[in-house]
Amino acid sequence: MIKITSKNLEVTPLIRERVQTRLNKLARHDIQLLNPHVIITQEKLLFKIEATVGIPNHTLFAQAKHEDFYSAMNAMGQKLEKQLNRLTHKSEAQRYDTLKRQGEVVDTDIENEENHNVAA
Repeated sequence: MIKITSKNLEVTPLIRERVQTRLNKLARHDIQLLNPHVIITQEKLLFKIEATVGIPNHTLFAQAKHEDFYSAMNAMGQKLEKQLNRLTHKSEAQRYDTLKRQGEVVDTDIENEENHNVAA
């Protein structure tokens, strides 16, 4: 369940639905969202939206400001998706980097053996 807190603004069913659909897009990564909390603040002409979402072993946080509520919501959602994407693909990037380094070591050893055999 998503906890929505607002300051200087009434949370209408439409706003609640928009927040839920935006956070449901994070479900594409097949990661359980723990205690999502969204704070919506209206400051003069700006909407400020902050979201804190727990995932196993990490916490995601994003904040966005904009004159339009929906633009602020999209910006906040994109920031959360970027963080989640980075975390979910982090292990793949490390594996690729390790394999790349191992390939360079193997290639260097082969070249050294070839040079040694030619010199002998």
